[in-house]
This record gives sequence, C-alpha cells and structure tokens, in this order.
Amino acid sequence: MSAHDTQADSPYHWPEAHWRARVNTVRAGRRLCPPWPGGARAALALSFDCDHETFEMGGGRSAVGRLAWGEYGRRRGVPRILDTLERHAAPASFFIPAVSALIDPSEPRRIAAAGHEIGVHGWIHEVNGTLTPEEEAASLARSRDTLEEITGQRPVGHRAAHWDLSDATIRLVAEAGFLYDSSMMADDDPYELMTDGTPTGLVELPVDWHRDDAVYLLYNRTPPTRPTLTPEQVGDVFVAELDGARSEGGLCQLVMHPFVIGYRSRIGILDRVLRHARETGDVWIATHEQIARHAAQEMT
Repeated sequence: MSAHDTQADSPYHWPEAHWRARVNTVRAGRRLCPPWPGGARAALALSFDCDHETFEMGGGRSAVGRLAWGEYGRRRGVPRILDTLERHAAPASFFIPAVSALIDPSEPRRIAAAGHEIGVHGWIHEVNGTLTPEEEAASLARSRDTLEEITGQRPVGHRAAHWDLSDATIRLVAEAGFLYDSSMMADDDPYELMTDGTPTGLVELPVDWHRDDAVYLLYNRTPPTRPTLTPEQVGDVFVAELDGARSEGGLCQLVMHPFVIGYRSRIGILDRVLRHARETGDVWIATHEQIARHAAQEMT
C-alpha cells in the first residue's frame, strides 16, 4: 500500500467539493438583531439546563453518587434560581430533558407556572451524534410532546444535549416546526440558520462555552476537571459579556445549570448579573422565545 493510499482520508487530501460540503452542512445566515423593544441597548437571555439525573444517565452511566449530584440541582438549585428570578422580575428559559421532567413532573409545572419558558433538551440528555436521523426525529417528537403534556406549554425552542449536533439535527428541528435553536456558536447575536446553503427559517440564539457556568465551576473525577475560577470571577465574565452586548447593541445569552450554579456560594452570580442589568435601566430581559420572535421579524 502506498503512502498516498494510507493518507487518502486525511484532510490534506480532501477535494474542495468535500470540504465545502462539510462547511455548508449548517452555516450562519443573516444576522437577526433588530432594535430591541423599549429602546433597550441590549437583550439578556438567561437559560438553565435542568439535566439533573440525566447528566449521568445520558452518558450510559448510573452511579448512585452522581445521580444524587443531579438531584441536588432539582432539590436546591432550581428553587434558588426561581427565587432569584422572582426577586428581579426576570423571565428565563429552562431546557429540560424529558426524562428529567418525568422523574418529577411538579418541577417543570412549577417553572411554567412562574411564567418561564420550557424548551426541549433531548429525551435523556443523549448524544445526538450517536443516533440515526430516524431516532433523532423520534426523540425530538416525544420529548416535545412529553413536556407539553406535563406543563401545558408547547415548546418552541430546542437545545441539543451536550451541544452535540448530528448532520441532521438542524434540518430535523426545522422540519418539526420549532421557532429557534440554541446550540450553535457562529455569532454572539441571533442569526438565521442555513442548511446546505438554504435558509431554514430557524432563528439561532447562539451559545458559547465561555458563557456557560459549567466550564468554570464543574468538578469531575472522570474525566478529571476542576473549577478554574471563583464565583466572583465568573460573575466578572458574565457582567463583562452583558456590558459588551450593551456597547454593541446586541444579545447577551448565558447558560447555567442548577447543579452547578445552585449552591449557596454561587447563586450570587445570577443575582449579580440581574442586579447589574436592572441598574443600567437599558437591558431587555426576556425569554429565548420572546427574543427569537422579535429577531424573526427580520426574516419576513
């Protein structure tokens, strides 16, 4: 076998048609950032991924101690988050795996009753890249139907578990009639999603690792990860992101997890961000759905 044969699948040997097709599978289209309501300088979208026990189970594991860690997010984290949001009259979006909702249906009902949005976050926090397109479509449908049955609120937003997307994810989300996705990272501000060069009609409210509490505060034995910043430093990052959005007239989107931010020493991060947003007097705090509907006006 020649050296050329052994290297045929290496990126260096990819023909242009191949690498262009890979890049265009999912791509950012138009930036969707109309003036914010009420003359606000920026929009703030707070989101909470209620993985709870499915953070462990979605990876095919069921260690008792780690399931208890997820349960902490349910028992202590979510109540503290809801109390903080209520103090600041701040609406938010909660992305919930369907199995997490089924374990304790009273939680998503309580979240919805408080005026917050419920979004799809997989069936059991599974990795989309391990599913066939047919399995992924079925997961979307039954996850959405389960959340609607429990809460009475039909989800219009999708966030892939682990932010892991297959080649088919965005197409399937669009075909299922969702308003928006919040799993991609091509911008700071909302944009229209494209698949194979064609507009999907889906709004993307982009995420990013540096706007995620778990990146800075998560502890794991395997793989070994340790907190890298103090709660005060994480607050600095989040506030700086909000101020950057204010200076540019854009969106500040944050991702938090009840079993990460919900501790007594950490919930102050959320309180600090909300206090800062309220003190400026020029930030529109809204759910992802509200922001996506506002951004979608630029697609009509």
